[in-house]
Amino acid sequence: MTTIAALTSADFDEWNPLWQGYLTFYKSEIARDVTEATFVRMVADQELHGAIARDDQGLAIGFVHWLTHAGTWTTATYCYLEDLFVSPHSRGGGTGRQLIEHVCAWAAAAGSEKVYWLTAHDNGSARHLYDKVAEHTGFVHYEMLV
Repeated sequence: MTTIAALTSADFDEWNPLWQGYLTFYKSEIARDVTEATFVRMVADQELHGAIARDDQGLAIGFVHWLTHAGTWTTATYCYLEDLFVSPHSRGGGTGRQLIEHVCAWAAAAGSEKVYWLTAHDNGSARHLYDKVAEHTGFVHYEMLV
């Protein structure tokens, strides 16, 4: 049975290989000091939040990271699910869905109006799940570095 729990400082050595796998999937690199600072911020559980998924043997198999922000179309907050990753050998067993449900439960308790996220258009395995649990809005994502 998969369990989901808030990240703690003791989780870094198991979380980091998953994080590196996530970055590799998205063909990205992040400096070690940024990775460490991000982890510390998630463990502090104030502006960034994180949870780790463990299998029935206690091995880390996935994670989810999220944050909330104000919105102009609501007096509540929105919850942005920023990162979700399940190790390749654990996919298809419901862990991704459980991680999303964990964030949704957290967001509901925090008073957020909705949970939303982005993914690559060609991330077929993830989109297969996302199409089952959420509505595809049809929006196109743009960004500019500043």
